[in-house]
Amino acid sequence: MSVEIRPATEADWPRIWPIVEAVVGAGDTYAYPLDLTNDAAKALWLQQPPGQPVVAVDAGEVLGTAKMGPNRPGNGDHIGTASFMVGPAARGRGVGRLLGEYVVRWHRERGFHGIQFNAVVEANTAADAPAVVSRRSKRSRSLTGRRPSRTSSATSVRPAARPRRSTCGRRGGSRSSDPPRGRGEW
Repeated sequence: MSVEIRPATEADWPRIWPIVEAVVGAGDTYAYPLDLTNDAAKALWLQQPPGQPVVAVDAGEVLGTAKMGPNRPGNGDHIGTASFMVGPAARGRGVGRLLGEYVVRWHRERGFHGIQFNAVVEANTAADAPAVVSRRSKRSRSLTGRRPSRTSSATSVRPAARPRRSTCGRRGGSRSSDPPRGRGEW
């Protein structure tokens, strides 16, 4: 297997959509509507700059995809985020891991201070890409909350652990008295 990861284009969408449709339709990893349409999915996934969607391709076949960029605009743009999807036929072949390594490099090259995964579903045991990020980070992943299942009678999400407060500022400077961290320290 010789996988190339490259920026996704509009022309790739017909080969990305079956992956998105399968992953979202399963209903167990993404909090997207189960009836997500092709057009709505395309608008969500094919981000414009400063975000970047990519595809993992082997012999012309799209095996997986990721999208990454700033976690939030404005005061949150120094922290990145990313989402990953691997096609059912390509799972267990290291495609998610390759996408994860690409995402880490992409964020570092652009000066982000870290990466935050807003929702990693506990049931998604195949999600090895965030694990790559965790192993490369000095901090391990921590659980900040759980979403009740669709069949649960719970009406609210209670934090399982208090999230750590960030002390790093926007790219290019710090808002605290601490000096900004170097690139390899997150």
